[in-house]
Amino acid sequence: MAHQDDIALMAHLMRRAGFGATRDELEARVAKGYDATVDELLNPASQPAVDPYTLLRHQPAALLPGGQPPMGNVNYMYYLVNTKRPLQEKMALFWHSVFATGNSKVDNYDQLLEQIELFRRRGMGNYRDLLVTIAKNPTMIFWLDNNQNHGTAVNENWGRELLELFSLGAGNYTEVDVREASRAFTGWTFETKLPRLPYGRFPWKFEYRPEDHDDGEKTFLGHKGHFNGEDIIDIVVQQDACAKFICLTCTTSLSPTNRRSLPGRSRSRGIRRRSPRS
Repeated sequence: MAHQDDIALMAHLMRRAGFGATRDELEARVAKGYDATVDELLNPASQPAVDPYTLLRHQPAALLPGGQPPMGNVNYMYYLVNTKRPLQEKMALFWHSVFATGNSKVDNYDQLLEQIELFRRRGMGNYRDLLVTIAKNPTMIFWLDNNQNHGTAVNENWGRELLELFSLGAGNYTEVDVREASRAFTGWTFETKLPRLPYGRFPWKFEYRPEDHDDGEKTFLGHKGHFNGEDIIDIVVQQDACAKFICLTCTTSLSPTNRRSLPGRSRSRGIRRRSPRS
């Protein structure tokens, strides 16, 4: 039987990098080794993905739940409970809490679940790529009204949230930066939605409309140019404030008992051995 201290340390790891583990799972992981467990967590493709067909055999409506909250919730919970890739799934849940959207406005669980799958694919990779992908995600576009952001009538909702909640944090940009970022994302929308009847819902697809884009010169965070959305994201992720903001967001979410402000310089650390008390 594994030593109690080893069990406690492994339990701490699985709480931080997953959703906990049973005693049998902890015993098996201790036998496998701490470092080997960390390697497995950081390489989710080494473990089998959740089999969606088992769910569909019991709940066929989970295939396309549409606006039905019970089926959409069942679908997501099934993945949370049955995953063999706990860190991947926890990071998907984490990014869902950061890039928060909901059925209350979207009214389409199919699209919400597609967005969560996006977080599974991108959530442990390059943050710049994740930002570009989420900026083109129809669910996010609709949630933050960028489909109403036009070259002749700018909507600042997405541009403001990008800077305040998704990258830099309050105090690291100006109102002018919000306006200029929003101008750069004009024309980023989704294809006209097909009617639901008689065949049900059709998936949303990103669409860039150059005729609706403000191609004028913009001044953003000290840079000048005829920027488009990806240019704005490129500038954002180069800011020290972005790295600090994301590290702090990860720390306070994934290690809630260790809510300390980041120091003046950015720190990015992987999973490491800590006291099992937190």
